[in-house]
Amino acid sequence: MKKICVITGTRAEYGLLRPLIDKINNDYELKLQLVVTGMHLSPEFGLTYKEIENDGYKIDEKIEILLSSDTTVGISKSIGLAMISFADAFERIKPEMVVLLGDRYEIFAAASTAMIAGIPIAHLYGGETGAGTIDNMLRHAITKFSFLHFTSTEFYRKRVIQLGENPKNVYNVGSLGVENIKSLKLLSKEDLEKDINFRIDNNTILVTFHPLSLEPHLAQIQFREILAALGRIKNLKVIFTKCNSDTGGRIINEMIDDFVNDNRNTTISFHSLGTLRYLSAIKYVKAVAGNSSSGIIEVPSLETYTLNIGKRQEGRIQGDTIYNCEPIENDVFEKLSLIIDMPKLSNVNNPYEKNNTSANIIRKIKETIFSYKFEEKKFYDIDF
Repeated sequence: MKKICVITGTRAEYGLLRPLIDKINNDYELKLQLVVTGMHLSPEFGLTYKEIENDGYKIDEKIEILLSSDTTVGISKSIGLAMISFADAFERIKPEMVVLLGDRYEIFAAASTAMIAGIPIAHLYGGETGAGTIDNMLRHAITKFSFLHFTSTEFYRKRVIQLGENPKNVYNVGSLGVENIKSLKLLSKEDLEKDINFRIDNNTILVTFHPLSLEPHLAQIQFREILAALGRIKNLKVIFTKCNSDTGGRIINEMIDDFVNDNRNTTISFHSLGTLRYLSAIKYVKAVAGNSSSGIIEVPSLETYTLNIGKRQEGRIQGDTIYNCEPIENDVFEKLSLIIDMPKLSNVNNPYEKNNTSANIIRKIKETIFSYKFEEKKFYDIDF
């Protein structure tokens, strides 16, 4: 059996990885190793490692890296602590491949450590871009550390090749998040409402807004504009999900708490809804508003509108059900009011949707790991 180590640091990332984790765990030729880190282990963010254990998975390593700070200095120190801890963990469990998703700093730390240890990396969702954050740089760096690449669209596959990766190791497989939506039995509206103790109607939206790590000083200003717009829309009900441990995230979470305290009958907030409740909520609300990548990638497959606010997702491929606006009160108010008055969506085409996403990833991982021989990675030049 080949030991495949999957690393997760956030609730959202675990939700995306869940079908892949399940397939590795149930494959008789593979042995799942699960390493949990980052916000999963933080009481402030809900100790979401318990959700993983409740799903029946054995956690092989818990790596504590979060310092009590969301500043750039604190995050840099967290990266250093993470690299030390991952080095020890990899020495103990000796994985034969590491599977990483995305662009967060703890994933960058894991990728750096695995690369130095000579452990091949399978990276999900390289080639994507945004704006105003360090995510682009971290994502592209992880791409350069990785041997095997799985992208969510053909355009992103070509971008990974443009970064110098050999085309024979780069595969367009579509989005795991979309596959989750298609395969997961979502809660009924009644069961969801009972579970979260909140009634959902045609004027209900879900809001997730993250700060821009390169512009953390704008977080409070921008979110104040958004909250002002929400306060102007008559009969609006809001489900908030809170920020990750990013620079500037705490101030947004505090503003959410204050807004909910002032509007107890029409708002509610969660550190983590979990995958099932989060996707179920998206299905029943009128729109998802904010700047999370899920608004671009997963929400259209649930036939729900997205109001994408600001530039955090700038450059991502978008479907027709996504509306864009600036983090300015009047723009948010006008676009969101327009969406709320629109009819329910149907027959939505999502550019991130492909069949058999997790099965195709597992197939390529197995083809690679059973024939892999360590060799110097070479830059693949394209014709200009």
